Amino acid sequence: MKKVAVLLFNLGGPLESKDVKPFLYNLFKDKYIISLPFGLRHFVARMISTTREKPAQANYNFMGGGSPILAQTQAQANALAAYAEKTIKGAEVKTFIGMRYWHPFVEDTVKDIDAWGPDEIVLLPLYPQFSKTTTLSSLSAFKKAYKGRAKVTAVCCYPENDFFIKAQVDLIRAAIKDIKNPDGYRILFSAHGLPEKVIQEGDPYQAQVEATVAKVMAELKTDIDHVICYQSRVGPLKWIGPATDETITQTGQSGKNIVLVPIAFVSEHIETLVELDIEYKHLADVAGVSSYIRVPAVGTNPDYIRALGDQILKALATTEAVISDHACATCHSHCPKLKAA
Repeated sequence: MKKVAVLLFNLGGPLESKDVKPFLYNLFKDKYIISLPFGLRHFVARMISTTREKPAQANYNFMGGGSPILAQTQAQANALAAYAEKTIKGAEVKTFIGMRYWHPFVEDTVKDIDAWGPDEIVLLPLYPQFSKTTTLSSLSAFKKAYKGRAKVTAVCCYPENDFFIKAQVDLIRAAIKDIKNPDGYRILFSAHGLPEKVIQEGDPYQAQVEATVAKVMAELKTDIDHVICYQSRVGPLKWIGPATDETITQTGQSGKNIVLVPIAFVSEHIETLVELDIEYKHLADVAGVSSYIRVPAVGTNPDYIRALGDQILKALATTEAVISDHACATCHSHCPKLKAA
């Protein structure tokens, strides 16, 4: 049997309070996050991590002092390993976790993969929609660290994977099943925002979020109207919109209640458990929203795990270096397919 290592990419998060500052520093020194020259970028990262340490620690305190993202990613890795064992024949599949900004770092996990000695490696981002700030950053870290000879196939994106869509649709249906007056609600599909200039430079993230939502709504078949919005703005740059916080306020002022779907997050962490469930819930209360329904992230939903397994099967069946479940309208400048050519 051939040995297949599946490396799950994720952001990572501080495990305890003392990790917050170095985690933020690692995040903001990434050239894919802040596109400044090396020295200036590191200066800015030190400044941001210092000024944001205390407020960030206060938010992580709502979750016990650290992020649950590693535990949730490990649960997804375990579920995927169990699924692969049942469905992928002729291969021994082992899952690994590579975080970008905190332990276990991609670079350290590469050493573990090398020690295991796989015949093939599948790089599988836990970001359904591609962005240079997430997927490309992780792919680049792997490429720099890995010097082995195994066949490597990278999954670029899967914003329209049928099983991923089904997981989203089923979770939304469960959340809205008791709603008697669909005209009194609005579905807010919230995704992490990006500076507008990142999209203008060719990043397909916004278009892929829109593709996900279009397919979800086509399958959902509901009379509830919807809007796509973007959360987690920081810094002085203009970000893509509309902003989730402003959309929540406007929705409440219009007399509608809210069904909030974290469409670009596949696990529960600070952006969902604190930003959506506490900060934005408060905004909704102030705006007069009487029913604020927050749909869970897909997590270990069996269909989402099947979507990840589906991507592994496609990777093992191809000779291409990069695969995707989405055809961008034009080949964008950050496309890993283009870079692999």
